[in-house]
Amino acid sequence: MILSQKSLSITGSLTLAIDAKAKQMLLEGHDVIGFGAGEPDFPTPAFVVEAAKYALNQGLTRYTPSSGTLELRKAICSKLERDNNITYTPDEIIVSNGAKHSLYNVFQAILNPGDEVIIPQPYWLSYPEMVKMAGGIPIFVEAKEDNSFKTTRKELEKAITLKTKAIIINSPSNPNGCVYNREELADIAELAVRQRIFIVSDEIYEEMVYDDTQHISIASLNDKIKDLTLTVNGMSKAYAMTGWRIGYTAGPREIIKVMSNIQSHSTSNPNSIAQYASTVALNAPKDEILGMIQEFDKRRLYMVDKINSIPYLSCKLPKGAFYVMMNITQAIGKKYRNTLIDGSISFADALLDSKKVTVVPGIAFGADQYVRLSYAVSMDKIKKGLERIRQFMTELG
Repeated sequence: MILSQKSLSITGSLTLAIDAKAKQMLLEGHDVIGFGAGEPDFPTPAFVVEAAKYALNQGLTRYTPSSGTLELRKAICSKLERDNNITYTPDEIIVSNGAKHSLYNVFQAILNPGDEVIIPQPYWLSYPEMVKMAGGIPIFVEAKEDNSFKTTRKELEKAITLKTKAIIINSPSNPNGCVYNREELADIAELAVRQRIFIVSDEIYEEMVYDDTQHISIASLNDKIKDLTLTVNGMSKAYAMTGWRIGYTAGPREIIKVMSNIQSHSTSNPNSIAQYASTVALNAPKDEILGMIQEFDKRRLYMVDKINSIPYLSCKLPKGAFYVMMNITQAIGKKYRNTLIDGSISFADALLDSKKVTVVPGIAFGADQYVRLSYAVSMDKIKKGLERIRQFMTELG
């Protein structure tokens, strides 16, 4: 039997695979420190949990409209106007099963076979796979570490062809924590408007910004770029609701309609109880979010300072999200016992086998000279894990 060639070309998520391996090792009794996590280590706020219980008790367990309840879409509109200075109506919003699902639906809606999507590199590892699943072609533009991993208008312009359909902007970024400022976004917006190219703006980490850095939604700059932008966000990171699976997209009405049609035939509606709880969360004050950000900031500063004190390792100070891209260039070519470190995978494997510490190989993000560490783990684990990494590095020969 011949399987789908398109589907056979899709690779599995390395981050999820590493996280699963770490959890299995923990179950087997190993003392594993996992820096691979892509989710906050804080509990979902109690008032959100109580809202879900209320929804259950009220019997709000039935189908909802495929694009999400009107109440939640109104709450999203209010949030976007209040926090991002963008005005939308509920029919310009679709709620999906997490921001990942939102992005999948975006590419299914806008891409035809052979369309190209420009992706700054290092990138979140699912972007190219989603583009391929929609019949598109990912085009990578290297974003250099000395520019805080941010790509420029000039670099993007060189990659544009007659087949270019969209540019992905992920700010704050997974995996590198970069945050684009207003001027940088304005340059990209002007290019997109002039070339009539969609912007897919992944803003799932918008609340995680530090050092007085401001998150700017590119769609807020002017109406012309708003008409070309699909803004994707969700509840997972800011509200520690990763398992609740609520994401959303705001964009032009005709594209949202196509996405709704796709969703109606694939997953129906998002979870009704999670939708009710998300509505309550979006309409509430952000006190618990601010407390979480303050703790992430402390961990961020400690991790960066510690990494930069370890021989052969270095990193830039991220301005957003909760990840650090650790540069392992000086370790490549060295050996750990009998294992040659020839890239990020061998580095990560040797570190896990010898010191029981998980990091995500940078090759998953198109950057083999790096590994990614998450500081969405406790400070005690960060200290313990980084000390193990220091020991590992001193044993390289």
